[in-house]
Amino acid sequence: MINKKYNEFLPSVQSAEELVSQVEGLCSNIDLLKAGIETEVQRDLNVAVAEFTELKQQLERDTLVLSILKKLQEARSSLRLLESRKGFELKILKALGTELTVQTQNMLYHLGEEWQKLAVWKLPPSKEGSSLESVMHSELHLHTMSSKEEEIAGPPVASVLQAFAVLGELHTKLKIFGQLLLKHILKPLILYPSLQPCTEEQSNVFILRFKSEEPSLDHSSPMEVFDKIRLIFEVLHKYLLNVPLEQPVEDKKGCGVTLAELLGDMIWEELSDCLIQNCLVNSIPTNSSKLEQYIEVIKSTEEFEKALKNMQFLKGDTTDLLKYARNVNSHFANKKCQEVIVAARNLMTSEIHNTVKITPDSCVALPKLPDPGAGDHSKMPKASELVHNDMVNLENKTKLSQYTFSLPTCRISSSVEKLMELAYQTLLEATSSTDQCCIQLFYSVRNIFQLFYDVVPTYHKENLQKLPQLAAIHHNNCMYIAHHLLTLGHQFRYRLTNILCDGAATFVDMVPGFRRLGMECFLAQMRVQKGEILERLSSARNFSNMDDEENYCAANKAIRQVLHQLKRLGKVWQDVLPVNVYCKAMGTLLNTALTEIVTRIAALEDISAEDADRLYSLCRTMVEEGPQVFTPLPEDDKNKKYQEEVPVYVQKWMTFKELMIILQANLQEIVDQWADGKGPLAAEFSAAEVKSLIRALFQNTERRAAALAKIK
Repeated sequence: MINKKYNEFLPSVQSAEELVSQVEGLCSNIDLLKAGIETEVQRDLNVAVAEFTELKQQLERDTLVLSILKKLQEARSSLRLLESRKGFELKILKALGTELTVQTQNMLYHLGEEWQKLAVWKLPPSKEGSSLESVMHSELHLHTMSSKEEEIAGPPVASVLQAFAVLGELHTKLKIFGQLLLKHILKPLILYPSLQPCTEEQSNVFILRFKSEEPSLDHSSPMEVFDKIRLIFEVLHKYLLNVPLEQPVEDKKGCGVTLAELLGDMIWEELSDCLIQNCLVNSIPTNSSKLEQYIEVIKSTEEFEKALKNMQFLKGDTTDLLKYARNVNSHFANKKCQEVIVAARNLMTSEIHNTVKITPDSCVALPKLPDPGAGDHSKMPKASELVHNDMVNLENKTKLSQYTFSLPTCRISSSVEKLMELAYQTLLEATSSTDQCCIQLFYSVRNIFQLFYDVVPTYHKENLQKLPQLAAIHHNNCMYIAHHLLTLGHQFRYRLTNILCDGAATFVDMVPGFRRLGMECFLAQMRVQKGEILERLSSARNFSNMDDEENYCAANKAIRQVLHQLKRLGKVWQDVLPVNVYCKAMGTLLNTALTEIVTRIAALEDISAEDADRLYSLCRTMVEEGPQVFTPLPEDDKNKKYQEEVPVYVQKWMTFKELMIILQANLQEIVDQWADGKGPLAAEFSAAEVKSLIRALFQNTERRAAALAKIK
């Protein structure tokens, strides 16, 4: 059984084993095939899809090119067909075009001639320019037709203008007409107040010409000018432009435009500019009290524009002309400010040497200002800011002099006094103006002073450098302006607009600049004078060998020249500068001379007895004549006490006097003057300087050695 079963089972096992080995082989083949598909077939598939897409696009392009080629072929065949007929139709088209052009130009020529007959300009030769005389010869003739003819044919102007409109030439013709109208009629009426339009109506022509009347003012009032211009437009409207166009000219919006509107568009901008610049500008008042009267001008401008709108010359809203008239406050401020600056500049460029005397009693006539409490309470200072006289209780009851804060007596340019008056008057005007105008006027006053600061030193530069008197006057001018700037803003503080009340209305910031400006100019002049003194003394041959006559003459001449220079300066400065400034200036210059002389003499190594005598006589000349420059003017008695204290202003005065003593003294007197370093000589000279002088003056003896030993 087992063998039997085994024998039956064995073949099936063998066949199963074969089957397994076949399956395994098949599996490996499947794997190989799958790998092949993934690596090769799939890649080829992607390439094929890309190629297909490209081919599709190529096909579309080819189809498009083909269709265009078909069109071109059709066109070519049509062209060949025309060519086969020898261009018969093309010649006709060309001939038709040429004929159309000829007929159009022909018609335009005839229309132009008709137009010239209807609106005739009689103008003076162009050489005459646009003077009043030439304008008087300008005329415009507008031809009209009798009423019967009008009934039949309508106004001739209408037909001609409609024909121009159809041919597209209306704009050009109207533009030329508008320019002639502006140049020969409208602008002259604005520019020449004496011109009056004069109209004359005959059977079939209307004439517009001018007549001249003596004008009452330099400039016509806007009302008069508006009336003249309105008359011209009324005439044009009646005889020329009030015609219906069968084919209306289309504007950009597609609405019909009348002839009057067309002409208005072309000339209104230029006309309104001319009216503003030559008529309205002149009518702007320069005084705030006249501002109320300007309402008439605004009203008349409104009526003028309304009339032009009714005649269809104007369209739309408010124009520049009316805006300008209504904005009168701003224009008033601008005009006033411009006037102020021009006036100020004229004063600054006028001569400096025309002077007026300023004393502590004189002041700019301050404008009458209302009491701060009388008007706007918002501008009033708080009670805590006000100090009443009855509240001030000074223990010793002493009062300050009324001149404590006054400018000292001096001379300033009359132009600067006028400039200050202009500033005060402008600020006074600002107190009664509108807020905007007030601010503009206030800053105009600041600009005046800024302009002075910038213009005067540059404009008068050469004279300020060359002429000592002008330098002194300029110094005073600057100090005078600075003096007023300290309080100028405060005086008006509560009377200006609220914006300026809170500390903005001030000029104090300009004060240091003006003081510096005056000082620098005067100090520059002082440097020039010092330089001249030193140059003159340099020709004194070091004050050596005075026993030589030639040397003595040279030194004497140098001293005389210096004294002459000082006296000449004294003449031009004494009545100009304040007394204390004058004394300091002259003292400084005299001191320069004395210092130089002392230095030169102290440096000498050998001074003979004759040298010493001559040097002493030269020094005596300086001591006697130098102080004469401090002598007060006859009417200036009260300043005597200042001017006689020469040592106060001349630092080296006592040094110079001690030098003179040395030149005349013997050895014992010099030792006594030194007094062990406590005497007057020791106060002015060092021991080394005194020893040097002793060695130069005295021969080498035991007495000299003893004297030198005591100088220490």
